[in-house]
Amino acid sequence: MNDKEYKDILYVEKDHVATITLNRPERYNAIREGMYEEIIDAIMHASWDKNIGAIVLTGAGDKAFCTGGDQGDKGKGRYGTGTLGVPVEILHNAIRDAPKPVIAKVRGYAIGGGNVMATICDLTIACESAIFGQVGPKVGSVDPGFGTAYLARIVGEKKAREIWYLCRRYSAAEAMAMGLVNTVVPDDELDAEVDKWCAEICEKSPTAIAIAKSSFNASSDNIRGMSRLGFEAVNLYYETEESKEGGKAFREKRKPDFRSKQIG
Repeated sequence: MNDKEYKDILYVEKDHVATITLNRPERYNAIREGMYEEIIDAIMHASWDKNIGAIVLTGAGDKAFCTGGDQGDKGKGRYGTGTLGVPVEILHNAIRDAPKPVIAKVRGYAIGGGNVMATICDLTIACESAIFGQVGPKVGSVDPGFGTAYLARIVGEKKAREIWYLCRRYSAAEAMAMGLVNTVVPDDELDAEVDKWCAEICEKSPTAIAIAKSSFNASSDNIRGMSRLGFEAVNLYYETEESKEGGKAFREKRKPDFRSKQIG
């Protein structure tokens, strides 16, 4: 059992399943200062608890799974560990390194960093009203690692580029058609469907599943090194007026003028 009290997430263990709920529904479960560390801590705890056979990541409420970093938090500057001052890459690695399946249970919006998390999870189960998509280039941001390179392995190069270059929204049915989602169910059946998948997983040999996951990860683990280099570049980019214009425009609810502030 994990007896630690968290500020922005909920952690529940039941029937050999650890459920981690991002608990900021009033902010569409956007991630703010300290929240990355809480999610990582909960994943790490569940990862090495032999009583846990599967980990579920989800968001509180019906509006969103997660909408990435809280743009309202950007003005405070960066904080904590990680190349960017926020441990984004550490969270991504925690999901991949967990020796058991991590399942994204998606209601509402899975946008930006939330979309990346859903992509990196072993399995993604969504309700019919779920919406997927990217916003990075709209707000002066980008995920240079698993959020781009691994996405391309899942949906194909052309579709991945479309997702990042155009920042469109995709329905759950469209996401499943492109391979981003495993299955889509009616909204009121999502909890039961995820419980069903978890129960089936927990009946299987945990060691066999851990080995299988490591084998699946092996072919794409080179992305981890590229990701680190990419985040170093993004760290420099975030200091530019071009990047800052994205967050500023978002908070001021206007269209950004990236062109006039373009680097070089």
